[in-house]
Amino acid sequence: MGNIAFDNDKYLQTQSEHIRQRIAQFGGKLYLEFGGKLYDDNHASRVLPGFQPDSKLKMLLQLKEQVEMVIAINAADIEKSKIRGDLGITYDQDVIRLIDIFRDFGLYVSSVVLTRFSDQPAVKAFQARLESVGVRVYHHYAIEGYPSNISYIVSDEGYGRNDYIETTRELVVVTAPGPGSGKLATCLSQLYHEHKRGVKAGYAKFETFPIWNLPLNHPVNLAYEAATADLNDVNMIDPFHLEAYGKTTVNYNRDVEAFPVLVAMFEKILGECPYKSPTDMGVNMVGNCIIDDEAAREASRQEIIRRYYGVLCDQRQGKVSDDVVLKLELLMKKAGVDATSRRVVAPALKKAEETGLPAAALELPDGTIVTGKTSNLLGASSALLLNALKVLGGMPDDLHLIAPVAIDPIQRLKVVHLGNRNPRLHTDETLIALSISAATNPTAEMALRQLNKLRGCDVHSSVILSSVDERTLKRLGLNLTCEPRYKG
Repeated sequence: MGNIAFDNDKYLQTQSEHIRQRIAQFGGKLYLEFGGKLYDDNHASRVLPGFQPDSKLKMLLQLKEQVEMVIAINAADIEKSKIRGDLGITYDQDVIRLIDIFRDFGLYVSSVVLTRFSDQPAVKAFQARLESVGVRVYHHYAIEGYPSNISYIVSDEGYGRNDYIETTRELVVVTAPGPGSGKLATCLSQLYHEHKRGVKAGYAKFETFPIWNLPLNHPVNLAYEAATADLNDVNMIDPFHLEAYGKTTVNYNRDVEAFPVLVAMFEKILGECPYKSPTDMGVNMVGNCIIDDEAAREASRQEIIRRYYGVLCDQRQGKVSDDVVLKLELLMKKAGVDATSRRVVAPALKKAEETGLPAAALELPDGTIVTGKTSNLLGASSALLLNALKVLGGMPDDLHLIAPVAIDPIQRLKVVHLGNRNPRLHTDETLIALSISAATNPTAEMALRQLNKLRGCDVHSSVILSSVDERTLKRLGLNLTCEPRYKG
């Protein structure tokens, strides 16, 4: 699980102060495009141990009285029920979730903007749902020739056709459930409308990765490429920053490619562009808060391997092309790692070979490797969980935390009444059975108390897990990888 690499308290302080400075730079109104995950940024917490998944949200809470939230969602993503992979929910469901989270924290969610809106029935139904809970909804439309036809885009027929989003606070954070939601276009459209109304406003971007003041091929930045391999993002030296200041900084291809267009848009909207480079647009202070570079490097190398296994399984399921796999292989080579660098892989495969059945391995916080095998009662992941809890609780390996006689009626229920062909207990069923046992069995209760110690541990399975097991392990905070094959 490694050493702490990141000073989260320093980040909260320096990041909020940097945003305040940017607001002042533009005369008191700033549209801040928030890239990546604003809440539950688990990627950042994995590659920068010590970074809390809700750090960016906590940072905004320091600016709470100045902030209002606008959530952008692409109407096409609603129509096709696009899934947020890390949570397994649709983008429209995630918008509702984010609104509830932001409001629970006391942040003001002013509105949702439906980008690329074209009267889709599913989108109109979603709008009605939002309005029923008091959320204002605005429409932005696809603009012909975007982003190259500047004169048309920055006109009453382009941005001018979009709804003007009514905002009242100094800092307008534009966020989204995922990439491709139209955050940048929303910000620029608002600048156009504000300028027409005589309101002085500015734009900045908060994109955690790549980290602009780390080397191009630093493992943290390579891990970002691994995370966005399916989007074909590529880290690169910012040529505009190098030319303007003679300094090397890192950005990514989409921002670099779009910068000349943004400059032209700013010039047409504001009369001049306030930035000389894509790096200038950013307000990211993450790189200044890394306190153990080697710990960040190692955590990022492991993330790249996890992403590699993820795309292998996606390829096996027909979700990604061969090009994505090849890109991950190249990134692993750049980072100087391969599959054997993940310590849980070899033990899982060895146990599977010995038993001829699916197996799994887990690395505990102290480096101990625990394995689990398939039996008549339990699936490999269930056995692995129980074995890990026994080791953490200092219990003997041959101890039954759940009596076999307690498992038998659950299996009969599954097969006889629920029609399942597999009688073995999944991880969620195993945890429920363990919880019931804990009511009368102090040893089982002790085992349950160890669950939090599994958060952040690495797990590898010799086969692709069922959605139930995968979801349960991820909810426990385990970093799961699987071999790209199904159970035989």
